[in-house]
Amino acid sequence: MSFKSHNRTYDLVLFGATGFTGAYTAEYIARGLPTDLKWALAGRSQDKLAKIAADVKLLNPDRAQPAIEICNVDDASTLETLAKKSFVLISTVGPYGAYGEAAFKACAEAGTHYVDVTGEVPFVASMIEKYEAAAKASGALMFPQSGIESAPADLAAAEVVRINREELSAKTANVTAAIRIKAKPSGGTVQTVLTVFDNFTLAQVRSSLAPYALSPIPRPDGNRGSAPLLSYITGGQYVRNLGQLSTSVSGTINTAQVERTWGLMASLQGRGASSYGPKFSFYEYSSVRNWLQGLQLHFMLTVGAFLFAALPPFRALVKRFASAPGSGPDREEAKKDVIEYRAVGVPDIEGEPAPKKQGFTRAIFRGAMYDLTGILAAEAARTILQDDLKLEGGIYTPSFLGPNFIERLGNAGFKFESKLIDA
Repeated sequence: MSFKSHNRTYDLVLFGATGFTGAYTAEYIARGLPTDLKWALAGRSQDKLAKIAADVKLLNPDRAQPAIEICNVDDASTLETLAKKSFVLISTVGPYGAYGEAAFKACAEAGTHYVDVTGEVPFVASMIEKYEAAAKASGALMFPQSGIESAPADLAAAEVVRINREELSAKTANVTAAIRIKAKPSGGTVQTVLTVFDNFTLAQVRSSLAPYALSPIPRPDGNRGSAPLLSYITGGQYVRNLGQLSTSVSGTINTAQVERTWGLMASLQGRGASSYGPKFSFYEYSSVRNWLQGLQLHFMLTVGAFLFAALPPFRALVKRFASAPGSGPDREEAKKDVIEYRAVGVPDIEGEPAPKKQGFTRAIFRGAMYDLTGILAAEAARTILQDDLKLEGGIYTPSFLGPNFIERLGNAGFKFESKLIDA
């Protein structure tokens, strides 16, 4: 499939190519995207960018090789110029709360389509407030949170809703998801977590993670429901078809994204048939071996979150021993990573007995977690370049990239299986 015609210098620019995630993304672009792609690597260091360009040339010497563009988040004019040269820009420059706004703003105002891999919900909330009007006016399609956070959750929820709609002619009352990750974080990911309160106030964090805070419309009853009391205290519960579950470290991050999808589907013209339903809620948990492991995980996360949010000295102490940005897991070891996402959805069928069937989705990737993030970002860009998404300018979620995006992910090794199962 050919690329869309445009008057920009580049089909795709990767901004932040010299970082740990950026390098994985560059490598996937080189080996996975069409060889006639006109692309560039962008960042601060000519030498580091040249090294990445030389490395990716070895992966696929027959393809069009990337140009090099020098720009800096501290010089907005260089990013404005870069955005005007780019049809799609992928930003892997984080922490986004510290370094992400200039690229986001430049793309929204220049009509440049945009993808990033942030997990910083306060950043996304701020960008929606500041720049969604500009993106709508310019025609820019913006897809933040399109890496491991939060594309798998958003796509899995959308698939479960689709199965309920197509197989049962039903909306969806709730989706429960279970995530299993066998992987180590990079230094950049660790630093993003440790610096969140350097870039955002506690009030900003709380407000952005409030129920349906990123949704363009409020939920009719104003909340997302609550877990049973015992589950709230211990973090544990058992869900049929998912197994034993506990608190998820990415649960609130991914929930914010899925709830934005719910609101967009309910409010955008022409999307009514695909809407999730007025009662929709989303819950994410971690898969655990047993109740005791789940209890340990829950208390580790809840106590750690409290200490981190409430005690600046504790944050400072942790930062002293944290991995540095740009570092990451050993690449050979990372090939053994496993990322699995499973989700079930209760159909919303009023006036009938409890449904005997429900939608189910399983998505699994075997390989480096940061390779998956690079695949997600690059295939999102390819989808924007090649498909008619029937979207006007604005800030969207990965599920709006459509079924071709899921198919492309499957071809790259992130396999989705969606079907109807016994409830």
